[in-house]
Amino acid sequence: MRIAVAGGTGLVGQYVVEELTAAGHEPVVLARSRGVDLVSGAGLDSVMAGVEAVVDVSNLQTTGAKKSIAFFESVSQNLLAAGARVGVRHHVVLSIVGLERVGFGYYQGKLRQEEVVARGEGVGGGGGRAGAVPWTVLRATQFHEFPLQVLDRVPGPVAVVPRMRTQPVAAREVAQHLVGLVLGPPQGMAPELAGPRVEELVDMARRLVRARGRRRLLLPVRMPGATGRAMAEGGNLPAGPGARGSQTFDEWLAENVVHVAKRA
Repeated sequence: MRIAVAGGTGLVGQYVVEELTAAGHEPVVLARSRGVDLVSGAGLDSVMAGVEAVVDVSNLQTTGAKKSIAFFESVSQNLLAAGARVGVRHHVVLSIVGLERVGFGYYQGKLRQEEVVARGEGVGGGGGRAGAVPWTVLRATQFHEFPLQVLDRVPGPVAVVPRMRTQPVAAREVAQHLVGLVLGPPQGMAPELAGPRVEELVDMARRLVRARGRRRLLLPVRMPGATGRAMAEGGNLPAGPGARGSQTFDEWLAENVVHVAKRA
């Protein structure tokens, strides 16, 4: 099957491409480096011919609601419209656990993405036809790479780490789950995916610093307002039953950070 992967050069996207290839399918990477602008839609039609399904793991680096909403709205509408033109049978989106409970700016864009997909916006002249492209949304918890991203965002001897409870999952396991979903029937909102163990973000960051063989002062800070309270009190944890990954954060550290640090 020919399957488009929006954001196929990113963290999860690369794993999705690998999993699809290993399973004998033909992934089509949709990314700027491959001549496709997901925001404007430029280049989409030329690569979508013969595509039967789409996995959208596109992303951007922002904490602002306005930029996040604009990005995910445009990308989703363009993908749905292009998919409808070629008869895509399944549109799968990766989202985040706890969007409604944690009012983070970036999350508002993901909520808008879910809305666009569920309503079929952008299909049929932009009027929005629910069910025009059958869909599945998978909400997953933060990846094991999350504390690495937090620490590397601001280099230096001191790092501010938000107080946050999470149940991190391996990015590769997320990709495997997405591939399983896209090859199956559309589900609408799929059961949430999380990792095997609840963690505190600051504890994960401390273990990461040690695993890298470095010294760095970490300052746990509770984000202000309702958002900070929700993050600290478990708003990002799964609220119901669903699949659970098998790799723990410590196992991920041993495989991806400790061995690399020893070789360096």
